[in-house]
Amino acid sequence: MPDLSNLRALVFDVFGTVVDWRTSVAREVETLARKRGLAVDALAVADAWRGLYAPSLATVRDGGRPFVDLDVLHRESLDALAGPHGLDSLGDEDRVDLVSAWHRLDPWPDVVEGLTRLKRRFILGPLSNGHLALQVGIAKRVGLPWDAILSTDLFRTYKPDPAAYLGACQLLALEPSRVLLVAAHNNDLAAARALGLRTGFVARNEHGPGQAKDLAAESDWDVIAADFIDLATKLGA
Repeated sequence: MPDLSNLRALVFDVFGTVVDWRTSVAREVETLARKRGLAVDALAVADAWRGLYAPSLATVRDGGRPFVDLDVLHRESLDALAGPHGLDSLGDEDRVDLVSAWHRLDPWPDVVEGLTRLKRRFILGPLSNGHLALQVGIAKRVGLPWDAILSTDLFRTYKPDPAAYLGACQLLALEPSRVLLVAAHNNDLAAARALGLRTGFVARNEHGPGQAKDLAAESDWDVIAADFIDLATKLGA
């Protein structure tokens, strides 16, 4: 493993890396559908919703529209998939509630213990495309021990825009080489590495049995760990 003795802070991708969005969203879809008497494939809804995530971010990041936060993008995506997935009868109140499901995502089982150990040695915070209020909601609900919330809405953009990674380093008053991004997505890590950040990969099966990428590290990232507990051990925390 490379020398990481000058490392001061760890910032984390959240959706997929810290939280299990697929199971969490599907659970809330299933609960609402049962209440409304609808027959839906809740996992298919979660997958379709997530499938619209990257294209929706790109419309903002590439300058096609003014900045809007992830709740707005998630609502637009929900409205687009509602008809094909049997949710077109849902009213506005139900749709608002479903969008807020992304504020109530459960962490992977190793996360809280691993972060608690890492916090003893490093500054910790999410660097997520989920906006600040969303990240605070997730953290408060499940006890994520962040020191700071570094959501990309602070920089009015979305990853992998360089402004997100460098902005986080600037807010922490740290050179990029003293900040390590932890992510389950190789492309996120590649974008961070290109800007001088250190990188840590943790594999997550976030998409279920159909997952085709990010099942393993695709480069020689600075740290490659099985989970957050293993990450803490490898970083001496």
